Amino acid sequence: MTPQIRAFDDAAIVAAAAVIATGGIVAIPTETVYGLAADATDAVAVARIYAAKGRPAFNPLIVHVADIAAAMRIASFDDDARALAAAFWPGPLTLVLPVRRDAGIATLVTAGLDTVAVRVPRHRAIQALIAATGKPIAAPSANASGAISPTRASHVATSLGDRVPLIIDDGACPAGVESTIVAGRTVLRPGPITAAQIAALWSDDAPATGPSDGAGGLVADPARPVTAPGQLASHYAPTKPLRLDATTARDGEYLIGFGGIDGDMNLSPRGDLVEAAANLFDALHRADASSSPRIATAPIPGKGIGAAITDRLRRAATR
Repeated sequence: MTPQIRAFDDAAIVAAAAVIATGGIVAIPTETVYGLAADATDAVAVARIYAAKGRPAFNPLIVHVADIAAAMRIASFDDDARALAAAFWPGPLTLVLPVRRDAGIATLVTAGLDTVAVRVPRHRAIQALIAATGKPIAAPSANASGAISPTRASHVATSLGDRVPLIIDDGACPAGVESTIVAGRTVLRPGPITAAQIAALWSDDAPATGPSDGAGGLVADPARPVTAPGQLASHYAPTKPLRLDATTARDGEYLIGFGGIDGDMNLSPRGDLVEAAANLFDALHRADASSSPRIATAPIPGKGIGAAITDRLRRAATR
């Protein structure tokens, strides 16, 4: 049995909303990656996400909502959170905030924590699904847990197969890496919104904690317990061994190039980090499906969105 793949249109969204209304799961694109969506207020539906992904139950999920007002009905915002939301929503930024007692979110979404990860996405497909269901949508990446994240409908079908009944296809995800996650003034996961962009909102004397990401921002210590999505040390991993910072391919390696370092596929021949981020997971999927037994990737500058790319590659290489 294979999942049904439907091109994005009004009828496809009506069909997806019907699945969500009966406690089911669907795959839907966002501006970052394809998400595996369910009603965030329905514990059984959320459990189906975990079962389909094989996701550890201690790893919380991101809740996607229509706008800031909807987010404020779920989480408690301080001045810093309001500033971030005003600057970057709708968009690829997730805020980890205290969950409201009357939020109505299934406890499984938060993995029993007193915080919730919430985001207002920009992409038309998931916004249409939120509007059609009238529900907050829990939607981690639509792939088997720890595997390469999906940026195309075909990636979802390959990774999850009949574990997801319906995939809405709206082409490749424009950002191509998961959202930036921020708790307080700490970046827990780098993403399309860079640490430098976030730090620019604070005054010079603003308090800051956590190690630097090398690009003017702060990141969480990966050795700390999981407090938000995307913090597992080993994640986004292909099935084949991955070697980082390769300038040439060794025997048996599929080389993913960047800039002047060419290979079997180049993330961006012109060295554009935004283009590289959009192509990253597609390249890993191609490499994993190739006949080469091993994968290598060219060095990626750690500035700006390059920090998100290097974060994903480092986790993918941890086996």
